[in-house]
Amino acid sequence: MSLKGPGSSPKLLDQVRYRIRRLGLAKRTEYAYVGWIRRFILANNKRHPAELGKRELEAFLTRIAVQDRVAPSTQNQALSALLFLYKEVLHIEVPWLVDVRRAKAREYLPVVLTRDEIQALLGELSGVHHLAASLLYGSGMRLMECMRLRIKDLDFERSEITVRLGKGGKDRRTLFPESLQPALRVQMQDAKHLHENDLALGFGEVWLPDALARKYKNAAREWGWQYVFPAPARSIDPRSGVERRHHLGEAQLQRAVKRAAKLARIHKKATCHTLRHSFATHLLERGYDIRTVQELLGHSDLATTQIYTHVLGKGANAVRSPLDVL
Repeated sequence: MSLKGPGSSPKLLDQVRYRIRRLGLAKRTEYAYVGWIRRFILANNKRHPAELGKRELEAFLTRIAVQDRVAPSTQNQALSALLFLYKEVLHIEVPWLVDVRRAKAREYLPVVLTRDEIQALLGELSGVHHLAASLLYGSGMRLMECMRLRIKDLDFERSEITVRLGKGGKDRRTLFPESLQPALRVQMQDAKHLHENDLALGFGEVWLPDALARKYKNAAREWGWQYVFPAPARSIDPRSGVERRHHLGEAQLQRAVKRAAKLARIHKKATCHTLRHSFATHLLERGYDIRTVQELLGHSDLATTQIYTHVLGKGANAVRSPLDVL
């Protein structure tokens, strides 16, 4: 989309993309923000955002909530995208935008599987999907944290996994289940064969954050930086246009887990993130300190971790019904 307006260059959305990449934000953030800004502009007959005000923005947020019935979290994402546009791209002071009331998201209790359900779910998976799903449950990692694991992030001696650039751009360490280590070694060997073949064909470079790519010129070809779960085929990087091997697509694992839950006749909404919820709850049930669980999950606020105390079963901190003690 090309727009001309006060104090703007001809291609506004390209400016948004450039600024997002300059700040090192995720590709998913770029896709979401550009999408919402485009929708905002089209909803206002392609008028330049510098010409719009609080009335148009509140009307847009109301429209997507009432007509499109988006979730409160989605509405807040749209507001964040527009706040980014005015503050980071147009450099326009819009104090009214900060004061726009955000939608209040509903608070949901996390879905947690029992240990028997976890076993049944994993029993319906095989190969790399079984290994990745087991690692999600055994370490408490988020889906993308698992998919983006690099070889150097696995510490077999200390039984630790280093999660790089997790949510909020933070690093942390979490558990590396000993029972999965033999299978991870086999997975690493398979990944190494792929990498060696890529190198022989003149490829073999993996994506690195811009700062690391500039600082370590040859790191992209080194074994330690390769993905633990590489994609089965090379692809073209949409940003740079370079052909390289990316990590396994997260959608593949999501579909596999959904299919496994159906085969295991689990009637709860079992997803990859459910495995993370189950990891936290089962640790608390076994009596582990909540602050330890907080660190393993990478939560900034203890209140986020405390939600798991509301779904505890018969554990160290469980509260029994007075009827059960009659």
